[in-house]
Amino acid sequence: MRNPEAAEHVGLPAARVSPFLMPFRGHWINGIDYGIGDPILLIMGLGGSVEMWEPLLGCLPGRRIIAFDAPGTGRSSLPMIAVTVPELADLAAAVLVHRHVDTADVLGFSYGGAVAQQMANQHPRQVRKLILAATTCGVGTQPAADPAVSAALASPWRYYSTDYFEQTAATVYGGQVGRDAAVRKRLSRSRSIHPPHPYGYFLQLAGGADWSSLQFLAEIDQPTMVLVGDEDPLVPVAAARQVADGIPDSDVVVLEGSGHLLLLDEPERSGAAIGAFLNRSPQ
Repeated sequence: MRNPEAAEHVGLPAARVSPFLMPFRGHWINGIDYGIGDPILLIMGLGGSVEMWEPLLGCLPGRRIIAFDAPGTGRSSLPMIAVTVPELADLAAAVLVHRHVDTADVLGFSYGGAVAQQMANQHPRQVRKLILAATTCGVGTQPAADPAVSAALASPWRYYSTDYFEQTAATVYGGQVGRDAAVRKRLSRSRSIHPPHPYGYFLQLAGGADWSSLQFLAEIDQPTMVLVGDEDPLVPVAAARQVADGIPDSDVVVLEGSGHLLLLDEPERSGAAIGAFLNRSPQ
């Protein structure tokens, strides 16, 4: 188990971030609580840590932002066995309870989008609005990503080697990070601050290997925005539309020229889309 002490979150605006540590079913869960306003829970993608949210934090004004590291990632403890997507959904709900939040908007990014879908189904009273960014329905996704691109996710090496990340970003992630060397360098640094434990990364892959939301998408009744870039090699626009088509109250927002890391390499643009959705009055 990693050292369960509240840590300095390098790269985040320390004066405005409240770190927290909470127990959950034998794990120590590291997280942050940032800003004031209506709460929004951010759920990171495969292997990511809370430090990676730094570009987006300032692009969601008037929001209290809560985020956490999944077991085996960031500064959370290392599990012995895989933590499944339904268990991660329980963890996300427990994080809100720990922060004394009854209901929050929930944003799930990539693998975190699977957790967010599951949370909306398992803990519907805790989810006000749902944002699913660069994510799919899991098993049964049509069309699937290029197998060669998906295979790159089998290893966490891109978290450990900044050179490898910069060399593969265009192929794996596309969009702005693929076009702009300065953006690649900035994101490669944030990814390497607290990389996932190799075994923790493997367990996270295993925990989501057979997950699918196809059987319950129609039961998600929260207003939902599905956000996707049209240059995302991992999540084709048609795959994002498949998720939206299954959720009764949902819209698809396609950002032209954006890739898989649209929340992190184009935070102002994606933050504006998210803000417009969250601030929209009910129909």
